[in-house]
Amino acid sequence: MQRITTVVVGAGQCGLAMSRELRRRSVDHVVLERGAIGESWRSERWDSLRLLTPNWMNGVAGHRYAGSDPDGFMSAREFTASLTRAARHDGAPVMAGTRALSLDRAGGGYRLATDRGDFACASVVIATGACALPRIPRFAADLPADVVQLTPRSYKRPSDVPEGAVLVVGASASGLQIARELALAGRRVTLAAGGHQRLPRRYRGRDILWWMHRVGVLDLPYTRVDDLDRVRRAPSLPLLGDPSGADIGLDGLRDLGVEIVGRLGAVRDGAAWFSGALAHVCASADLKLGRLLDRIDAWAEAMGYAGPPPHRPTPTRVPDAPRLSARLGGGGIGAVVWATGYTPDHAWLRLPVFDGRGRLRHTGGVVGDGLYVMGLNYLRTARSTHIAGAPRDARALARHLVGATTRRAAA
Repeated sequence: MQRITTVVVGAGQCGLAMSRELRRRSVDHVVLERGAIGESWRSERWDSLRLLTPNWMNGVAGHRYAGSDPDGFMSAREFTASLTRAARHDGAPVMAGTRALSLDRAGGGYRLATDRGDFACASVVIATGACALPRIPRFAADLPADVVQLTPRSYKRPSDVPEGAVLVVGASASGLQIARELALAGRRVTLAAGGHQRLPRRYRGRDILWWMHRVGVLDLPYTRVDDLDRVRRAPSLPLLGDPSGADIGLDGLRDLGVEIVGRLGAVRDGAAWFSGALAHVCASADLKLGRLLDRIDAWAEAMGYAGPPPHRPTPTRVPDAPRLSARLGGGGIGAVVWATGYTPDHAWLRLPVFDGRGRLRHTGGVVGDGLYVMGLNYLRTARSTHIAGAPRDARALARHLVGATTRRAAA
């Protein structure tokens, strides 16, 4: 049994940011990683993936981006290398190849069992991220046996997908990018769009995230969000990290030959059945985009911005009668990519810390006495799922951790 003050589980951007803050505060700790540093970025992304955030936003663990292309978009491999460099620079005490198996209360602290021995500690930081497990609907089991099923974790390249028509389910960033890549490879693609957002890559001469950063869209604290549960369930931003600065949206995919249909609601009698509410989904996304651009324009006017003038994209084009069903297997759709989101993997927590839906309860990342979580959607602000948001969250939670440890010791 190893005894230590704090165990951080996960050596991605969140775990390394927390390690740096703990070291600054002289808290003895260890960072456990099931594989190598940044394992999910190494082995659970498709080959062509680039980060959605421009490089100037991608400083790791408090280190600023120091490359020569601040407005570019690094690949997953390049980002993994930056994680490794940051860990080496900071001397992060990473134990690679160590998988957390269970966490229980023990005395006044915790007992963390791993496949390389157990730890007794006063506090634990869960930094395993929000995207550990693909979220797949139950009716996936009803697909015909000859239909190949993939997720953004198992999909690597178009050649992985059997010849024939492909159905991509989900219109957040992963679904849009995979549908685009398959279409550019000459595949027949249908995209089922459920919850959908719309964003331009650039607006008035600047990256849209530059505007969201300046205007304060990313900084509203969780304590001031009207419907926090809804915000935390929102899909990832529909952006493409392409050097061309291209947009990725339903209209652009349609121009590439992708057929857009409504939400996949059921699989029955060898067919996929889609919602007829596609027009409503698109109109809602257009409305929200207009509100964001109005806010940007108001800020730009107040600040005397001298760049290009305001403009509005045309409304999303919607077919008069979108298709409501498609045959699965047997010469119809031969493969389905489930880009339907992710869930964290917290099954190893043997603690009463979950709500009625099985989600981890927390207040701005504070789960309970000595237990913390990082990397979840809108943990503290909209930045919490961005690479640059990890150091801010780590500072706040490290301050809380040290204060709580001091109070326990005094008691």
